[in-house]
Amino acid sequence: MRSLLVIAVAVSLLSGCQTDTDALTTSATPPGLSAAASSAIAGDMVSRFAEHVGQGTGTIALKADASVFGQALAAALKGWGYAVVTDQKTDDKKTVIHLAYMIDDFEEQTLARLSTEKVELTRAYSTTAAGASPASPLSVMQRDQGRGQ
Repeated sequence: MRSLLVIAVAVSLLSGCQTDTDALTTSATPPGLSAAASSAIAGDMVSRFAEHVGQGTGTIALKADASVFGQALAAALKGWGYAVVTDQKTDDKKTVIHLAYMIDDFEEQTLARLSTEKVELTRAYSTTAAGASPASPLSVMQRDQGRGQ
């Protein structure tokens, strides 16, 4: 029951961040997240991302990030067959998926969110120095691309 409450609060807080422009948020990671927990969260979130977007369906554009989670996310994306670029220009003929992420601590859990222009995935994790495990179901928000046209 507590997990459901945490997810409901997280989704309501995160949905308040949506704007009329399809701008993505800036990527952020709390400083205390271990490399093992970062890798576990990134691996799980990217596998779920691939389920919703398609495995290796485009080039992922990330902001350059030297954080432990940013590096784990880039490695997980590459492992699932995505090309990852940071500040480079991309071929106009290729599909480019702009991806932002947010990792935050909330009530002794870690909330993770991956955002693109079309879909947003959110999940809570229980983390330790040795890794992380899902503490909630995956929340999926599809964005309507026809809005305002």
